[in-house]
Order: sequence, then C-alpha cells, then structure tokens
Amino acid sequence: MFVIEDELKKLPTTPGVYLHKDSLGEVIYVGKAVNLRNRVRSYFRRTSQQDAKVRAMVSNIAEFEYISCSSEMEALLLECNLIKKYLPRYNILLKDDKSYPYIVVTTTEEYPRVFSTRRMERDGNRYFGPYSDAGAVRQTVRMIDEMYQLKRCRQQEFKRDVRPCLNYFIGKCPGVCIGEADKEEYKRSISEILDILGGKAQSVIRSNEKKMKEASENLMYEEAAKYRDYIKSLRALNETQRATMRRDEDIDVLIPVISYKTNVVAQYKVRDGKLSGREITYIREEYTDKTGTGSKAADILGSFIKQHYPEMSALPKEILIPSHIEDEGLIADMLNSINESNAGSGSDKLHKTRIIVPERGEKKALVRMAAQDSIELAGSLDEKAEREIERRDALRSEIGKLIEKSAEINGNAPILIPDGDDREYRIEAYDISNFNGLDTVAGMVVYEGRKPVKNDYRKFKVKTAEGDDYGSLREVIYRRLKRARAGDEGFSRYPDIMFIDGGLGQVHAVKAVVDAFRIAIPVVGLAKDDAHRTRAIVFDDGSEIDLRDNRLLFSYCGNIQEEVHRFAITYMSGVKGKKMLKSGLEDIPGIGPARRKSLLKHFGSIDAIKKASYDELLEADGMNSKAAESVAEYFATSLDKSSDR
Repeated sequence: MFVIEDELKKLPTTPGVYLHKDSLGEVIYVGKAVNLRNRVRSYFRRTSQQDAKVRAMVSNIAEFEYISCSSEMEALLLECNLIKKYLPRYNILLKDDKSYPYIVVTTTEEYPRVFSTRRMERDGNRYFGPYSDAGAVRQTVRMIDEMYQLKRCRQQEFKRDVRPCLNYFIGKCPGVCIGEADKEEYKRSISEILDILGGKAQSVIRSNEKKMKEASENLMYEEAAKYRDYIKSLRALNETQRATMRRDEDIDVLIPVISYKTNVVAQYKVRDGKLSGREITYIREEYTDKTGTGSKAADILGSFIKQHYPEMSALPKEILIPSHIEDEGLIADMLNSINESNAGSGSDKLHKTRIIVPERGEKKALVRMAAQDSIELAGSLDEKAEREIERRDALRSEIGKLIEKSAEINGNAPILIPDGDDREYRIEAYDISNFNGLDTVAGMVVYEGRKPVKNDYRKFKVKTAEGDDYGSLREVIYRRLKRARAGDEGFSRYPDIMFIDGGLGQVHAVKAVVDAFRIAIPVVGLAKDDAHRTRAIVFDDGSEIDLRDNRLLFSYCGNIQEEVHRFAITYMSGVKGKKMLKSGLEDIPGIGPARRKSLLKHFGSIDAIKKASYDELLEADGMNSKAAESVAEYFATSLDKSSDR
C-alpha cells in the first residue's frame, strides 16, 4: 500500500521531475523540482496559501512517482516533455521548446557571428543548448562580445565604398566590411568560442578568476564583479544538458534493475532528440538466458532486446546499454532485418539500429543519468508492484460489488471471479450518438480491469430506430447478442457487466433485450450531472450509488464514459461526412470514386467545386472535357432549381 507520509521520507534531495497520480494510476500533474523532497512535501502541508486548484489536485493524489535528474535544467526540459506526453489535467500551461534559448555560431559564414536564438534550425550552423537560464545566455553572449571582436551584422557581401558602422569605431568589430579583419585571427577566436560553448571553458574560467582576483586586490570592484559574472555564466553553460540531444535522434537507453524480488528493464526513450520519459518492463526469471555465461544483468538486457523489439513497428536508430551483452552483433543483425521488413511494408524509411555502449560524450552522460535514476528506482520496485496489485484488487472488489448488487436485485446468483484468479472483469460500455436526430450510431468499448481492449471495440450504424435513444440501444444490444449466439468470433466473449451511458430509461431498454436472450449480464447506467460529469451508477430498480463518495469508481467510470463517448462521436462524425460527400458528388454522371477524391483533393471542398469554372475543373487530375461538363452542368442545374424555389 502506498502510504504518502512514508514515501515522502524516502524522496531524494536531488533535482528531478515528479508525477502525481490518482487512485487509478493516471498521471494528473507533472512538475519539476530543484529539491524533490522539499517540493513534493510542500503539497501535503495544510496551508491557507494553497489555491483552490492545488487543493483539488491534492485531494485526488493517491501516489506519486519521480525521476531524478542531474541538474535543474535537465528537470525543466524533462518536465516539458512529460507534460506533452501525458497531458495531465492539472497542468494548465504547456511550455514549448521555443521558450528555451540557444546560442548559435554561424559557422557556415566566412566570418561567423555569435548570438542567442529561440529557434534551432537545420542550417549547418553550430547550436548550443537549449538552456533554462536565459539571463546566463544573454550574459555569456555579452561576455563573448567584450572578449572578442566579431562581426555583428548579417551582411555577407559589402560594396567597395561601404561606410563602417558604429561597432567598428568603438572597437567592437574588426572591420570585416572594409577588409581590415585578420582572417586567421578571426578563425582562432571562433575556435576558442566553440570550445567555451562546447564545455571546454576551464582555461577561460581560470583566466577570468585570475583577472577577478587582480582587480579585487587593486580595489577595482566593478571590474572584479564583471569577471565574477563572466565566471558564473560560463559555469552555468558548462553544465551538460542531457534532457535534449543536439541532434533529432530516436534513442532508447536500457538499464537493467535487479531488486530483491523483481527484475526489470528501465527504458528511457529519447524521441526527436528529447527525453520523453521512462517505462518499466518486468522480466520473469524464466525468460532470462540460461546459458550460464555473462552476468544476470546482461542476460536480462539480452532477453529484453530479443523479445521486446521484434514486436515494434518502428525501431530506434540507437540502443544505448551500460555494458556489452552476449551475441550483441547477432542481435543487431536481427534488429536490422526487422527494419528492412518494416521498410518493405511502407511503415517507415529504412535505417539501421545500432547497439552501443557509449564511452564518452553526451550519450555516455545520458546512460550515466539513467543509471543514477535506476539506482533510486530499484528501492521502490517491489513496493510499486504490491501497490499495483492492491489497486487491481480494490477495483475488482468494487466491480464485484456492482455485480453482486445487480444479481440481488434480479434474484440471480452473482458470477464473480474466484479468489486467487488473476483474471480481470470484462466490461462493455455503450453510447448512442447522432446529429440532430439523424445519422444515429453507437459505440461499444471494452475494458478488462483498467486497460481498454481496443481490438474489441465495435461500431454500429442504427438502422431501425434513428433518433430514438431507447430504441437505438435495444437494436444495438440485440444485434450484439445475436451475433454472439450465431458464433461470430468478434462478439464471442460476453462481458461480466455492461455500462450504459444514461440513466434508468436507458438501463431498462438494454435490460429488456438481455433478459429476452436469457443471459445473466448485469446492466448499470452511468448518469451525469448538469456539468456533464459522471455522477452516479444507476441500477435497474432505480437505486443509485453516488460516485462522489467513491473516488476509485468515480475516476474509473468517468474514464470509461469519456472513452465511449469519444469513440461514438468520432464514428458519427465520419458517417455524417461521408453522407455529405455522397449527397454532393455521388449523383453526378461520370464521376466515380477516383474522380470524387481527385476533385476534393484539388479544390478542398464541395463549395469550391460548385463555384469552379469548366477550365478550372479540367485542372484536377483524372478530369476530361466530358467529366468537367458533367460536373458544371450538374451544379448549374442544382442552382437553377434552388433559385426557382
């Protein structure tokens, strides 16, 4: 069981990112901290200074997780990436990468410039960053401007009689525009600047420390303060930034973690150059190699790579691991054969996947950061596994109570999962959707425990009861159960309980069909309040369970209700769109599916097609004079008829 007070004591005092989760394990807030222990503890101190949003969030926190980082900058960028990934409901500000500054050296120019920017482009220039401390970036650029004479303007070619700008006259520019700049000296300056920005600034820092000391001894305090600020900026920029790589690469970092009870692989994913989070895969001992060679950690890594990646449709370009594994070259060949197969099916461009044990640079630093985080992760793995079982059992118990109550109402014996069985309850949820009473459809989503089973989702287009919610539900449930009784494999598994979007009327409509098939499937409704939030579970005798008193069921039922509504309304929108397309173009003589598609692609909408001239219609792919005449004549006739009315 996750006891918040106990877990707060275990938090490290290092920088990192924390993830608050609700009773279902869903991430509801992502934040970053300079000191994880102090920051996370602050949420659970009762204070009048907390606003309503924070109090509401804290009341929904059932547990938290954290990822350690080596610097505040690293934590800041990882926070941004995780917010984009999880979209937590209590994070109202989604930062964009453009909010972080870079320093660029325009190495593609004959006389490079140095300046800060918030947009990194693939233009061949050297970019350093991103950095979280914009003030340090500005100070460093100013420092470089003072230490070195560099060209400031964007001009690449100059007229013969050009007049130098003010920077030349005050000694800030070497006079590139009038040919006075020493090209070799300029190159040496740029080389030093690249070293400074690349993290090799120790010699420059030592030089500035010496100058600061001399200025201080001579009572030149303003001069000493200037060198102090230079040193501070250089040290801030000298921190290795590992949350974002300098190239847009897809990389997986794999760290084996072995605890007392559990073996896992921690998978840190870098996508498009950005660290996007950590995933944990539990490894059963029987799946590790039993060759007797290598360490247990290496066996676990090799087993994971061989079993995990063949199931993926797109593999990363690099897999970073802390130490070599057995058959490393052979496994890499296997991964590349998968890449060739994927490229052949058109799912991705062909690329090689390399397995690398990095020895230096930012990739080595990335592995080191992941390994450090995994050390702290190891201590909590067994507790996390136990909490997952507790959460599963708690939810299963709540659903079992719903089944028992429904069975009691109907005088049936409840069909419950026996103790010791790891199976989850299977739930089917239904929602009806239509557009002004037309194009009525239904969506069916399936959950097993907390996980949606998307392969078992089904769509229904209502045929006999359009515009009637009760009648539509009766038709859909009848068709679903009839398909199951006829042996249709797509409907062969019956649910343990049905959730219906709606109240008592909807429950009665569905229950009547279920009873007619003589099947003992409990049926409950999910009623909403005036704010369209799940309010209560409704039974067929009219009794209700107020979900505001049951946080676990409130979150669970709310998630299912949102998912089935999304699924149904998406299908309805598609049906409506196809119907509009059919009514607009399908009746035109000589215009088949290929030409309809071509016309819509070329003009963008039916209204644009209606307004197009004969010559403009001919410009669309696949159109000839006869087809263009047919389209123009059809819409001209339609306009005449509408004007006659």
